[in-house]
Amino acid sequence: MSLAIVYTRAKCGVDAPQVRVETHLSNGLPSLSIVGLPETAVKESKDRVRSAIINSYFEFPRRRITINLAPADLPKEGGRFDLPIAIGILAASGQIPSAALEHTEFLGELGLTGELHAVQGSLPAAIKSTEAKRSLVVPPANVAEAVLCEQATVFSCKNLLQLSAHLHNREVLTPQRAEPQSLPNHSYPDLSEVKGQALARRALEIAAAGKHNVLFCGPPGTGKTMLASRLPGILPPLNQQEMLEVAAVYSISQQKQQRDYYQRPFRNPHHTASAVALVGGGSNPRPGEISLANHGVLFLDELPEFQRQVLEVLREPLESGEILISRANQQVAFPANFQLIAAMNPCPCGYYGDLQKACRCSPDKLQRYRDKISGPLLDRIDMQVTVNRIPISALRHNNQNAESSTTVSQRVIQCRKIQLDRQHSANAQLDNRQLDNYCRLTEKDHQLLEQAVNQWHLSSRAYHRILRVARTIADLDGAINIDRRHLAEAISYRALDKEVT
Repeated sequence: MSLAIVYTRAKCGVDAPQVRVETHLSNGLPSLSIVGLPETAVKESKDRVRSAIINSYFEFPRRRITINLAPADLPKEGGRFDLPIAIGILAASGQIPSAALEHTEFLGELGLTGELHAVQGSLPAAIKSTEAKRSLVVPPANVAEAVLCEQATVFSCKNLLQLSAHLHNREVLTPQRAEPQSLPNHSYPDLSEVKGQALARRALEIAAAGKHNVLFCGPPGTGKTMLASRLPGILPPLNQQEMLEVAAVYSISQQKQQRDYYQRPFRNPHHTASAVALVGGGSNPRPGEISLANHGVLFLDELPEFQRQVLEVLREPLESGEILISRANQQVAFPANFQLIAAMNPCPCGYYGDLQKACRCSPDKLQRYRDKISGPLLDRIDMQVTVNRIPISALRHNNQNAESSTTVSQRVIQCRKIQLDRQHSANAQLDNRQLDNYCRLTEKDHQLLEQAVNQWHLSSRAYHRILRVARTIADLDGAINIDRRHLAEAISYRALDKEVT
């Protein structure tokens, strides 16, 4: 038979659409042509495949070879199609059985010796191949990633010869299995190392419990960065679905892979980062920092030092939980379900409002500094916490009585469980209907909230975010309803709104 069909997967964001590699051998002058919207790396595969087949002691057909990558309107990129193209040529020329290809998908880049090299996006491919009820063959370097999908049947081979022996049922490959993960991961910095700052520690616990965004504002050296780095350690561990989503983003990125996929991401981009670096993009769209922080923490230190147009791109994903990147030939959606933690000084010199050191900034300079953070972005940050300096004498005391991350995490996990049992989401994701059902206030409490909103000229978005924070505080207390003290504490976390007014 001079026609063979091999299944593989393309890379389109975190999706892995199916691609049929149709190989046809016909009479005519020897040639090899690839059609189906291949980019340069795919076109160059013809030379890699030819050398790999010859150096693996197979015969390269001296016929007219036409390879169609279907669907034709889907862009194909990278060396991931080398292996399926080689398998298609060998099957069409009768050197391997075609019947063995119907229930298997192939993914991998070929070296000139016939060895298989790693490619990006093996985990999304494993997930999709499982849905299609097919097994997946990947290079050895991609096994640890592909087997994260526990339902997938994953085979690994070193070279074309080993794969040929498997397809001929001579030396059958053994399905790969994931190694047991140790949970939880203890590599996070511990909260007990933070001395003093009881208010900021309390705010951090509330933020972790309800998945709220936080902005720490205070003089230099008060522990803002230290506090932010402790947040992942008190968050609940990732469940299986969240782990797969985190690993899928890293699978398609060019970032260094995480050692432990159950570890919540903590991304800390420098303030010189561009908008594309933050949200993703490029001619072939790749995930940015907000997608790499999916189900984790995005920490923006020195927030006003970021370019304003860079910060503005955060507004949409903070609301929607995803980022859509449009190009002329495709649209790619990346997940962006992250928790924003930001830190800033109150003014350029850093000492505005400090009781021990006078501020040197003029009112105009202070206003320009504050204007770098737009009102709409500040509106989307649930909690704005002032972090004051602590006495130097407090640093000398032993911190043995301070609560550890493990202790705080247990309360956070219990609080999250209450929220998931009640509305199947964290409090920060409550919609308007759920707010009406779960955040009811007494008439006097409504008057208190309305007074704060009117006095500080808050928006309806800020109004709803105060209710969400109050709901989280009540859940931490184990209260069924929000009372006056829960609401008052939630209102107190709009410190910057009060200062602006």
